[in-house]
Amino acid sequence: MFSPEPVPRELIEIAVRTANTAPSGANQQPWFFCATSDPILKHRIREAAEIEERENYEGGRMPSSWRKAIAHLGTNSNKEYLDIVPWIVVCFAQKSQILPDGSSQKNYYVNESVGLACGMFISSLHTMGLSTLTHTPNPMGFLSEIFERPATERPYILFPVGYPAKDCIVPDLERKELSKILKVYSL
Repeated sequence: MFSPEPVPRELIEIAVRTANTAPSGANQQPWFFCATSDPILKHRIREAAEIEERENYEGGRMPSSWRKAIAHLGTNSNKEYLDIVPWIVVCFAQKSQILPDGSSQKNYYVNESVGLACGMFISSLHTMGLSTLTHTPNPMGFLSEIFERPATERPYILFPVGYPAKDCIVPDLERKELSKILKVYSL
């Protein structure tokens, strides 16, 4: 539940700059962000995401155990918020990089590195009062096509970014107690 209220481009740039400070394997920084506020492009993304999501939710591609696990969240194949949010930002993971001489170099710890960068991106947005969610329609190859990204990259997470709607309903999600996620060993 996002507001259509405009979000300045500068805030997106700050969040991406923050993400870019994440640690990464061999300091290769194997991420690339694409951001759009273009209504036509956002609608193309929505249409393509909903095709994949219908196949996931209604077409049987998503196992029933997964559908059961997310049922309490109320998610479905309708992604109208992709038309509403001021920005869609997609993080791509770079499996390799092209060097100045034209040769290719493998990147290391790509999933870990990109995950850290995405976490910092989310934290930066939340610190600025913005909202997002991690949307990973599977498969996400349509994002590579829409944003014309090279074969050395794969879409990692799609982030709708905006302010929360005034009537936003946030699911009452319980977090595990600290004793369930932390064991301290000390002298």
